[in-house]
Amino acid sequence: MGLWEDAKNIRDKDPAARNVLEVIVLYPGFHVLVTHRIAHFLYRKHLFFLARLVSQLSRHLTGIEIHPGAQIGRKLFIDHGMGIVFGETTEIGDNCTIYHGVTLGGTGKDTGKRHPTLGNNVLIGAGAKVLGPVNIGDNVRVGAGSVVLQNLPANATAVGVPAEVVRVGNIQCCPADDLDQQALPDITNQRISELEARLSRMEAKLQGEYPPDKPNNAKGATAAH
Repeated sequence: MGLWEDAKNIRDKDPAARNVLEVIVLYPGFHVLVTHRIAHFLYRKHLFFLARLVSQLSRHLTGIEIHPGAQIGRKLFIDHGMGIVFGETTEIGDNCTIYHGVTLGGTGKDTGKRHPTLGNNVLIGAGAKVLGPVNIGDNVRVGAGSVVLQNLPANATAVGVPAEVVRVGNIQCCPADDLDQQALPDITNQRISELEARLSRMEAKLQGEYPPDKPNNAKGATAAH
């Protein structure tokens, strides 16, 4: 039932999928869910070498690297999938959507729980990185290319490097693919604009305190003496 549910979920969420059979035969996002179930079963039985062997074979076949220890909930939709990496202590809730190039990884500084925990109905945009033992709340949307280094509250949308919350109030929905990637604010440009405005205010203030002709007058007075 679980894998059949996963296949139907992919068909429902991917507008390019024509039927469940196509998903089962052709989609790497489905294939990696099958192999991860096997690898995770072996991992829980402490057959670590065999678990890693299965996951590495799957990595070569699909381009998706999921550590056998990662915990994945129901109805995960991995779109395209190439370049995705999930670390050992990653936890993913139900009904999540993850695009290609995403890393759910560690910082290299943590021990024990080292990787992210995603709630239910979370969407992670293409190329985004979520690093460290951070908690990502239910219904969170992370924009493409963002780098998440801190916890994100439920129902939030975050973008940028490092990611900042730019919107709160996402409504739970199904499928979890409703993020308008083109409508997200550009945090970097906003920060540059803010700095330019601040610099303009400082320049105006300085010009008011020190008029441009004042240094010349002072220099002329010195020359007269």
